Amino acid sequence: MATDQILLKSARRKRTRHLIELGGLVVKSGVVNLTGGGRAIIYGALIWMADKLKSDDREKTHVLRAIRENGRSAPNAKAAISPSCGKQHDRV
Repeated sequence: MATDQILLKSARRKRTRHLIELGGLVVKSGVVNLTGGGRAIIYGALIWMADKLKSDDREKTHVLRAIRENGRSAPNAKAAISPSCGKQHDRV
């Protein structure tokens, strides 16, 4: 049982770290400053993006390619998209 608890705690820490990194990306993108930290605006923008990604495969591929390129070409992009664990999560 102790092993299960250790694994659960480790998984929780990993998830928490991932969520913190994603929040950091929201801040680095400038969205927080541009919206005054308005959670409804930021959430709405993420929902809009998710809707775009739910579109047909051809449009989805185009949207993902454009978003990824924008993220990679931004100032300090390498530091922003490289999680501390060394794996990239932005591949499609």
